[in-house]
Amino acid sequence: MKISYNWLKQFVNLDWDAEQAGELLTDLGLEVEGIDTYQSLKGGLEGVIIGQVLSCEKHPNADKLKVTKVDFGNGDPVQIVCGAPNVAAGQKVPVATIGTKLYDDKGEEWVIKKGKIRGEESHGMICAEDELGLGQSHDGIMILDTDIPVGTKASEIFDIENDTVFEIGLTPNRADAMSHWGTARDLKAGLLQKDITIELITPSVSNFRVENRLHKIDIEVKDASLAPRYCGVTISDIKVKESPSWLQNRLKAIGITPKNNVVDVTNYVLHELGQPLHAFDAHYIDGNKIEVKTLEKGTKFTTLDEVERELHEEDLMICDETKPLCIAGVFGGINSGVTETTTSIFLESAYFNPVSIRKTAKRHGLNTDASFRFERGIDPNITEYALKRAALLIQELAGGNISSEIIDLYPKKLEDFQVLLSFENATKLIGEELPQDTIKSILSSLDIKINSISETGIGLTIPAYRNDVQREADVIEEILRVYGYNNIGFTQKLNASISNIDKFSDYNVQNTISNQLVGQGFNEMLANSLTSPEYTKLSEQLKGENNVVMLNPLSNDLAVMRQSLLFSGLEAISHNINRKRSDLKLFEFGKTYHSYNEERVENKHLGILISGNRALESWKTGQQASDFFFLKGVVSSVLERLGLGIQKLKTSTFKNDVLSEGIIFSLGKTKLVEFGIVKKSVLKHFSISQEVLYADFNWDNVLAYAKHTKIKYKDIPKFPEVRRDFALLIDDVVKFEDIQTIARQTEKHLLKNVNLFDVYQGKNLPKGKKSYAVSFILQDEHKTLTDKQIDKIMNKLQHNFENKLGAELR
Repeated sequence: MKISYNWLKQFVNLDWDAEQAGELLTDLGLEVEGIDTYQSLKGGLEGVIIGQVLSCEKHPNADKLKVTKVDFGNGDPVQIVCGAPNVAAGQKVPVATIGTKLYDDKGEEWVIKKGKIRGEESHGMICAEDELGLGQSHDGIMILDTDIPVGTKASEIFDIENDTVFEIGLTPNRADAMSHWGTARDLKAGLLQKDITIELITPSVSNFRVENRLHKIDIEVKDASLAPRYCGVTISDIKVKESPSWLQNRLKAIGITPKNNVVDVTNYVLHELGQPLHAFDAHYIDGNKIEVKTLEKGTKFTTLDEVERELHEEDLMICDETKPLCIAGVFGGINSGVTETTTSIFLESAYFNPVSIRKTAKRHGLNTDASFRFERGIDPNITEYALKRAALLIQELAGGNISSEIIDLYPKKLEDFQVLLSFENATKLIGEELPQDTIKSILSSLDIKINSISETGIGLTIPAYRNDVQREADVIEEILRVYGYNNIGFTQKLNASISNIDKFSDYNVQNTISNQLVGQGFNEMLANSLTSPEYTKLSEQLKGENNVVMLNPLSNDLAVMRQSLLFSGLEAISHNINRKRSDLKLFEFGKTYHSYNEERVENKHLGILISGNRALESWKTGQQASDFFFLKGVVSSVLERLGLGIQKLKTSTFKNDVLSEGIIFSLGKTKLVEFGIVKKSVLKHFSISQEVLYADFNWDNVLAYAKHTKIKYKDIPKFPEVRRDFALLIDDVVKFEDIQTIARQTEKHLLKNVNLFDVYQGKNLPKGKKSYAVSFILQDEHKTLTDKQIDKIMNKLQHNFENKLGAELR
């Protein structure tokens, strides 16, 4: 937000320099991010001096040039070659001296230098209007009043505005400060704490008069909840023209391009008081009636930017009896605005529902000065005052007559907020006990009315325009920011507390697993919990009716809370692949959100995503793509680290509409994790062409079982392990899991590991058969195994495989 210091000083009579005022504004919470200078004329005519032409002779070497002598009042006339046809002796003229910087119509700088023109020296330039930026004429030099003293600086003769502009980083809660008046209010409160008492100068509207009642326009508000207050008045017999320089300079200083005197006044009052206004050409209002209402969904409406928009059924519109004229509080229509031919206007001032305006602005991708203020909440009590202020300015600049009474529809007054402030709570939050008189003084300076005072606290009425101050804590924050954060002393005492944290607390376990995954080459990601409602259409398991919907979404892509970590993870995968990072290992701890029969449910998950090669390309190793079994190893390592070894878990395979194949690890009926390969149809939605592996841990369930798991530590065995292999011919339907289960049931103590290291199907095998090469690791932790023991175990394994699986040794 830009604030003009000259404009600000119209409200507070302050002689501080801009930097000092900026420091106080920053201390008050209106952080000044930058201070710029503004000049109504670039360069400010610095170096341009009023001179008198003493003599004017024809140039000896050029027919159209003249050689002049110009006096600057210092007793040392200079020679200047001039090509203007109207230059003559005795004239007072503006002269750009050597070194002066002038600017062309594109803002490009050029410097006046000493030189020779056709053999004659020239020590400056006698200037025309356009060369100084004072007009468009280039017919000849400017000839000034002869009463102007020679040697006078041109900047003292011409009306040049020099201003300082603050760039304020306004936080969304400070709707009250979205104007020069609001900023001045804060500045006054801050100055009072420095024992500087100044009055806030308020523009007077006492001269407002209704000249006639010949052009009344009726107003009807269909839904007062969307437009709690609506005011309007008509002004007739106006003349639309260019605004005076003072008004143009005010607007230009804060980056607004002047248009005409009527539109400029509405912009001026908006930035002066914070009240958006709109002027309609009364000639285009059919039926002499304004209706504030919503229209049917799909209604077409063309806005001032010549874009045809399709209206939503919740968009509040300003209409006449036959057509829409304006999107209320956001943007005007193409045919309802003020033009050079306008002779009468209907001037609108209103308070619209902030949520309604915000939704409409976001829906249509519009962000105007008006919507910026309406959607944050303006002061409902200045609606009529701002209307009168604008009407008087329009009369001053465009003439005309007030041709109707002000119609003010305000059926239900917006009440001020009532808050009880406890002195004890103020001391606790501030960290220092402030004198009660200081607290009362600060509150009064902020227009907060004190209703009652007791030994323990104060009863307060907060003005409606401070919609960010509705709680006791908000009031204390207001006191503190005006008192000054820098004025709060530091204690010499250092307090510290030590809390007892369970080693199985979510925080500790999450950090343990995060460190493990990072050690395995993963990167942690953090995605937005807000996502697109369209993602529920990618999975039949996710239902649109279970979405937790945002009441006031930032955009359609952030309209609901996510039901799965998968889709935000795929967004990250796609984002990285599009930036030439295709070897990815990501994990995220996050929550999912569901709405079941009006009950909101949050579940914590750990999501793991893998795509591309296992490791970066290297001359030492070849490229190896990540596959399902690599993901299974990662999942198993997470569970093993928490004491939930896969030998304790139930394993089941599955397919669904998101994963083309996968495995679920469960304990009893409780699902801990499901993982697999993401379907290509889902990847296509995110423009991903390479395979993506995904694991979804139900972290709440994992944590619940991890707390009850005892992890045992034992010495590394001193005795060697023994490996034996079987090549088993088995039926196609037999799974490795079956072999593993039978092996562990056969030998529970000495069998340490079972591994499948080769699979063969095809030529030279009977139909319906396959060959598994399986290794068995045997070890006794207390002694060396003998051949007799090993053979006995292997024979039992062979026997059970033959009897239970119909296996044969190859």
